Amino acid sequence: MFETVRRHPLKVLTHVAQDPLDALAAFQEEFLSRFESKDPVAYPADPNWDAGMRAAMGIGPDFARTEFAELWDAVIQELRGQGMKVGPGSFHAWNDGDAGFVRAIWTLIRYMRPTNVVETGVAHGMTSRFILEALERNGEGRLWSIDLPPINPVTRQEVGVAVGTEALRRRWTYIAGTSRRRLPVLLDRLGQVDLFIHDSMHSGRNVAFEMETAWSRLRPGGAMVVDDIDLNPSFGRFVEQHPEFPSFVCTAEPITPDLRRFNQKGLFGIVLKTPHRVEH
Repeated sequence: MFETVRRHPLKVLTHVAQDPLDALAAFQEEFLSRFESKDPVAYPADPNWDAGMRAAMGIGPDFARTEFAELWDAVIQELRGQGMKVGPGSFHAWNDGDAGFVRAIWTLIRYMRPTNVVETGVAHGMTSRFILEALERNGEGRLWSIDLPPINPVTRQEVGVAVGTEALRRRWTYIAGTSRRRLPVLLDRLGQVDLFIHDSMHSGRNVAFEMETAWSRLRPGGAMVVDDIDLNPSFGRFVEQHPEFPSFVCTAEPITPDLRRFNQKGLFGIVLKTPHRVEH
């Protein structure tokens, strides 16, 4: 953000004038994040997270697996055919959802058949696309996406381009703004949500805020999926505070290596709002 202010001051001023409160909230988050440690958090990943998540939710081992793999390949080919870059750094240094992260979300949606799905962060809309595809196959449910549009007008035009057809978009509500201001209002309006997905600003402060805020409105039996948890310690702290609920640290599956990450892949996390099953 600060580099954008230096290079495009007039564009920034125009953007701020359109919604000064959101601009102030974004500036505050960016400023405070500069005081956080930038050291990666090398959580030990669970190589069997997929099986563990399925077991905890009562999902069969093969449920929705083939349909996701087929659709993932088809969407990647479609987007590449449109000239869109996919993989790490594809959205002006930010990442779109990787195959592991998106597969977890797909499996949960197809099994849970949620009414309300909320995500923060959109970028090209890769994750949003698969959420909407899964909801469409279910024949029910809506997606609300909270995302602060980039200041750069060229980048802003690319937000959500992967989402696809109007048939999918009819289940989608895009809310422009910061999660700090928009998420509590949305959750109050919805009452409760079935699935929450964090993929917006990955500062420790913002992740902690979003997880705690969403958890309070997440229905029993719901789930929360958090991307890029290796960038700050907030996921681990949340899990420590809620040990009674199953959680998983998962290795991301980027299309190409992400050389910025400690493991060249990154990590994402899952927390299920369902008590641990007791084996008899």
